[in-house]
Amino acid sequence: MKLLRYGPDGQEKPGLLDELGQVRDLSAMMNDLSGDALTAQNIEKLRGLDLGTLPIVPGTPQEDLRLGACVGDIGKFICIGLNYADHAAESGLEVPPEPVIFNKWTSAVVGPNDDVLIPRGSVKTDWEVELGIVIGTGGSYIDEANAMNHIAGFCVVNDVSEREYQIERAGTWDKGKGCDTFGPTGPWLVTPDEVGDYNNLSMWLDVDGTRYQNGSTATMVYKVPFLVAYCSRFMSLQPGDVISTGTPPGVGMGQNPPVYLKGGEVMRLGIQGLGEQQQKVGNA
Repeated sequence: MKLLRYGPDGQEKPGLLDELGQVRDLSAMMNDLSGDALTAQNIEKLRGLDLGTLPIVPGTPQEDLRLGACVGDIGKFICIGLNYADHAAESGLEVPPEPVIFNKWTSAVVGPNDDVLIPRGSVKTDWEVELGIVIGTGGSYIDEANAMNHIAGFCVVNDVSEREYQIERAGTWDKGKGCDTFGPTGPWLVTPDEVGDYNNLSMWLDVDGTRYQNGSTATMVYKVPFLVAYCSRFMSLQPGDVISTGTPPGVGMGQNPPVYLKGGEVMRLGIQGLGEQQQKVGNA
């Protein structure tokens, strides 16, 4: 299934994408696509629905029908750094002996086609296409062998990053990762049965039509089940948490010379089977 949230900012409703690309309204089944609505039990109830009985929402998603982030009221937005061997190499850094964990503040979350705003004073705003994991069943100290049972689905994340804030301004990476609009998420939450081999999904990102990132989840160092188990050692994972799993090479910082967003550009990005995003870059 491809689950989504549609409507004006702050007024999103839950929906489902049918085989014809139409949005079907799920408001009668849940208030929002968030929290306990994402547990395995509730996802299984959705599988049993006769889609033909669900109201069709007028409009074409991502054209004349706005989509919000595919998860509402995200509890924790957990990110993994330097998790692609080829991206670590372009950054001139060693692959870490354990996953690097940092946070994006949930105030950064926006829809997949909403504008991204460069913060005031920024000189090094960058892009990162990433595979997002959406937690459906919570837990602590999750066994790696059982980790997939805790996942409601996968989605596309653009881990927009301000490199000066992240690296040069002292403190943790979080400073450069959680600025407002730095977390486009969606368009859909795709359940694992429709994703296929999540360890071998092509992923890409263009800026103004130039392909910068062209990678695959195959080069992830720490794989999806391990990351879920690992993160659960340090915090309880809860329904609606998102784990963004790192990016392949091709970020602006890795270009020679580096290329950063200035405002006015258009970013397009996507992951095989998970849909595409497009954001216009503005200035705060």
